[in-house]
Amino acid sequence: MSEQNICPMKIIAHIRTDFPTKFGIPRQSGLVPDLRGTVVFLPEYRNPDALRGIEGYSHLWLIWQFSEAKREGWSPTVRPPRLGGNTKMGVFATRSPYRPNPIGLSSVRLEGVERTADRGLVLHVSGADLIDGTPILDIKPYLSFTDSHPDAVDGFAETRLSYELEVDFPPHLLALVDEDDRCPLLSLLAEDPRPSYQDDPERIYGMPYGRYDVQFTVAEGCLHVCDVLFPA
Repeated sequence: MSEQNICPMKIIAHIRTDFPTKFGIPRQSGLVPDLRGTVVFLPEYRNPDALRGIEGYSHLWLIWQFSEAKREGWSPTVRPPRLGGNTKMGVFATRSPYRPNPIGLSSVRLEGVERTADRGLVLHVSGADLIDGTPILDIKPYLSFTDSHPDAVDGFAETRLSYELEVDFPPHLLALVDEDDRCPLLSLLAEDPRPSYQDDPERIYGMPYGRYDVQFTVAEGCLHVCDVLFPA
C-alpha cells in the first residue's frame, strides 16, 4: 500500500485536565485513579448518535496525539525513564512519545456522559494521563473479556524503578488545596513527578496542577512540600 492511500487522521475531540504542562503527569493511565478529565468533542462530532450505547461501558480506550512531543524524523532507540534515562531500548518496546507516529493510548474509566448547552455531549473520565488540550483521535470501548490479560509479561517494565514516595504535606499548606483536589494531588506526588534522572535533594521542584503550583523537594525517599503557590 502506498503512502498516498493512507487515510489522514482527524482530531475528533480534546481532553480538559488539570495538567497545563507535561511535568507531573502520571507515567501511565490508571496510576492515579482519582484524576478527572473531560472529553469535549469538536462541533463536527457532537452528534449524540455517535455516543449511543457508550454509557453501558465502564472503561474506554482513548487514542490520542502526543501534541507536545513532535520531532522531525525518528530514532529506532529511546531512553525509557523507567530505566533511569541511561539505557537504550527499541522504540517499539516502549511507550515513549518519540515515535514515527506520535500516537498515545490510554485506558480510562467512564464516570459519566453529560449533555451541555454549549458543547453538546461530553464524557467525564478518570485515570487519564494527558496534558490539558490533548487532541483525541478516536475512542473505543474497553472490553474486559479480550483486553485484559492477567498472565501478561511486562518485559523490562517488570524491573521498573520504584517511584512511590512518602509525602510530607504540612497541614497549613494542604489547607490551601480544595478538598476535592487533595486526594489526586497526594497520589501524584507519591508517584514521584521528577524525571528519573534527577536526584538532587537540594533542588526545589515546581509542579503545576490545576490552579496550583506545588513546590517540593525530595530526599531519602520522602517528598516534602515547601509551598503552594497560585500563579496569576
